[in-house]
Amino acid sequence: MENTKQSAYNFNSVDLLIYIWKKKFVLIGVGLIAGIASIIISFMITPMFQSSVIMFPTTNASISKDLLSRTYSGRQNVHGFGEEEQAEQLLQILNSEPIRGRIIQKYNLMEHYEIEASDKYPLTHLYEQYQSNINFRLTEFMSVEISVMDRDPEYAANIANDISALVDTVFNSMKKERAREAFRLVEREYLESAAHLASLRDSMNMLSKQVSKNLKTSGDPTNNMIKAISENGALYITMMNLVRYETALVSDLSLKYKEARLEVEQNLPHKFVVEQAYPSEKKAYPKKSLIVIVSTFASLLFALIVLIVIDNVRTRVAIQEEK
Repeated sequence: MENTKQSAYNFNSVDLLIYIWKKKFVLIGVGLIAGIASIIISFMITPMFQSSVIMFPTTNASISKDLLSRTYSGRQNVHGFGEEEQAEQLLQILNSEPIRGRIIQKYNLMEHYEIEASDKYPLTHLYEQYQSNINFRLTEFMSVEISVMDRDPEYAANIANDISALVDTVFNSMKKERAREAFRLVEREYLESAAHLASLRDSMNMLSKQVSKNLKTSGDPTNNMIKAISENGALYITMMNLVRYETALVSDLSLKYKEARLEVEQNLPHKFVVEQAYPSEKKAYPKKSLIVIVSTFASLLFALIVLIVIDNVRTRVAIQEEK
């Protein structure tokens, strides 16, 4: 009795193969049905096409400092490739609302994805569909891949390329907002310092004329010179030092003014596109062979487990009845 009970619940590899052989006709039937059903289902699934853009980020080097400043010693220049930090920033831009919103609006994705505005959560469904079909990832080579899946290959390629193009638009918009404020501050300081310097130079010219006038008065020229220097010398030297200081300050602010203006006006790209997206000729999903294989194997495994459970239950019932 004990041996019968053990044989009912314990399977080694040989026992399992023998059991499968005994049930071969049932399992073959299940496999055929599962295979035919998975083939039919795979043909009913809407085929999806995939298009991708591969790009590298640029550095965050300042174009104004790199091109104008004589003292800039940064190890990165505007022509170089970015590193992991810049790639992560690029991913954040790609996942941002400005890009998502413009793509949804331009391609009318609500209608394209067949989402009704009267649904309970239309925006939630739209964003879920967007995230399901549009993906961004960092590759092992520190490049960024934009991958778009769609039932229309033209749509997939156009969306991928437009997202790539929008990167510069959004990036420059964010940077220029800050650059414009910096430019206004530098411009104000530069214009005030330039006006002050012009005023000092006018005062020096007037003082020089006054000294020259005193030297030309009647009397001993030497005495006139001594008198002019004693009366105006200290003031002249002070003003000359102020002019030198303000000249250096205006020169420095002039460079900063040019740098800030260049930052506002520049529209350099923030990525290097290695591969543009193109309409795919071959669908990426579904993989019919994979669906058939996985579905058939899963059905056979499930059928085998069910048969084992049924036979064990029957054996256990028989053992209980014998008791």
